[in-house]
Amino acid sequence: MSRRAALWTLLVFAALARAEEKAMTIALTSSAFAHNGPIPARFTCEGANVSPALAWSGLPAGTKSLALIVDDPDAPDPAAPRMTWVHWVLFNLPPSAKGLPEGVATQALPSGARPGVNDFSTTAYGGPCPPVGRHRYFHKLYALDTVLADLDRPRKADLERAMKGHVLGEAQLVGTYQKTR
Repeated sequence: MSRRAALWTLLVFAALARAEEKAMTIALTSSAFAHNGPIPARFTCEGANVSPALAWSGLPAGTKSLALIVDDPDAPDPAAPRMTWVHWVLFNLPPSAKGLPEGVATQALPSGARPGVNDFSTTAYGGPCPPVGRHRYFHKLYALDTVLADLDRPRKADLERAMKGHVLGEAQLVGTYQKTR
């Protein structure tokens, strides 16, 4: 192998390692439920319908803001899903924030954070309320290399378009829920 090819190979592997490291550094957890574990009823339509506490760490260098999307890809029936139902959309969370407390109200979000519109047509957290079966709820945190412009109450798709090309890393926390009634 020529010296040039060896150098090129080394650079490619280094870039891949950095990309993998960035994607793997963020940890997203909740004191309310474990990854792939059941979400307690308190955080659903059968309970107080408040957001669970979330905590994160390991943000990549250069993170200027965070975005959070909570959605359910199993709607309306996990045996025959037809859509992804969006429960919460937040953006421009400051990287200095280490998480969100349980039951955080829109007006109590960290300074600079902005809400988007969920599929309940509100800007507040809307907890799990599956019509049938056990659904999965993906809490997705994105580290961005920019503070996004005011998107004027974006929906999930609007936020994803605005984030394109700006994601430094991401983390997912999945919880499950099935109604008891």
